[in-house]
Amino acid sequence: MAAGFDNVAKLADRGFVLGAEARLLDSGEVLGALNPTQPLSPASVTKLYTAAATLDRWGPQHRFTTRFVTTGSLDASGVLHGDLVLEGGGDPALTSEELWRLIQKLRERGVKRVDGDLVVSQWRFGPVACITTDRCATRSVGTNAYSALLSSAAVNYANWCATVTPGAPGEPARVTSCDTVAPTIRVDNDVATVAGGGSVSLDARRLTDSQGDLLRVSGQIPAGAMPQAIYKASSDPADQTGRTLTSLLEQAGVAIRGYAVSQAPPPSSATPLAAIEGKPLQELLLRTLNYSNNFMADMLALDLTTGAQQGLPEAGSALERFAGALPGHGPVTLRSGSGLTPENRVSAQGVNALLGAMYERPTLFPTFVAGMQVPTNGPMRFIRRGSQTFQDHVMIKTGTLNEPVTVRAIAGYFRTESGRWGSFSVLVNGTASTPYLAWRDTLPMISDDLTAMIENH
Repeated sequence: MAAGFDNVAKLADRGFVLGAEARLLDSGEVLGALNPTQPLSPASVTKLYTAAATLDRWGPQHRFTTRFVTTGSLDASGVLHGDLVLEGGGDPALTSEELWRLIQKLRERGVKRVDGDLVVSQWRFGPVACITTDRCATRSVGTNAYSALLSSAAVNYANWCATVTPGAPGEPARVTSCDTVAPTIRVDNDVATVAGGGSVSLDARRLTDSQGDLLRVSGQIPAGAMPQAIYKASSDPADQTGRTLTSLLEQAGVAIRGYAVSQAPPPSSATPLAAIEGKPLQELLLRTLNYSNNFMADMLALDLTTGAQQGLPEAGSALERFAGALPGHGPVTLRSGSGLTPENRVSAQGVNALLGAMYERPTLFPTFVAGMQVPTNGPMRFIRRGSQTFQDHVMIKTGTLNEPVTVRAIAGYFRTESGRWGSFSVLVNGTASTPYLAWRDTLPMISDDLTAMIENH
């Protein structure tokens, strides 16, 4: 029985497995339902669970702390006798700029030289075992940014960033670091500068050998073209942090002997030297949801765990406990906070239970809904489909997977013509025998069904 989702139901004729539900939040009236209790993969709709669970745990103003500590001593001349330890605090948005700020606080303490090593401590989690194909491949070759590996001491979203700038026609282009003055990753540059007016054609990948990470860039860029930024996931986020910090310390005039990576926590007797707080959680969630950032979502899920050297299974368990306590939710399986894990399973009814519970939290709901996109002006242009009523009246999170089967999922809130609030969830899962399903085909069906609900109430 389609019951309000007549258009979405047509996908069943093509072999897709469906689950959908829409309801009014003031009365609880169900406006549409289609297999609402069917467990299905939600893909990146999973990130709504991560956002809700972290808001429930910490509130919108929570900030993650990154600090320098030492077991050594600082003498009157500014020499730190012993190791300088960076204690990673699991900040999913720690950047080079913030590390530079941390170094300045270190200098304010009078530290001018370290006669020991820089030690990057990822004792909370990292290196986190990969459990998806893309992340496992990233350990040897980095072809994208979205499959970044995870560490509580990661920086720059666990991605190397390089800028390709044209030279004179016929000359090689320049490839420089986005984050530091001196490149912190080896670069194999085979980019030619061609005559102005031509097209930009760049191919880049991060490789790893016995010396560490290498960024190989080839192709062409026209003279006079704007510099092009390239992002590729690193093979070892904590090592990337060590290289980046080493470069920044040298630029700040703080000499160190070398760097190392550790999974051990600093001893409780360690002396704090400097600390910085990251961006508030409400800003992190805006980025996590708006741009569907897998790295940030899984980092936040890992932050929900307790103890040392936790992994995605433990993070998933923390999310399952949160979801299982929501009234009316029902069974749930979550193996990650990002939705990259195809084993995640929720139902449309369960997603609506989550949305309804957050709607009832006046101190959390504004931050929660702010991370969703209104199609008419959201950053993802592919969602600008369907009726104008749909585009103007819904706030959504989408989820997309293509392997091992197609997943097209969407959930969020809507406002009816009379101003009432509603929530909805549509989960579409393919099978090994179903054809490819594009959003340009799926969204208009969802739009037509939701438009009728919005305009009739």
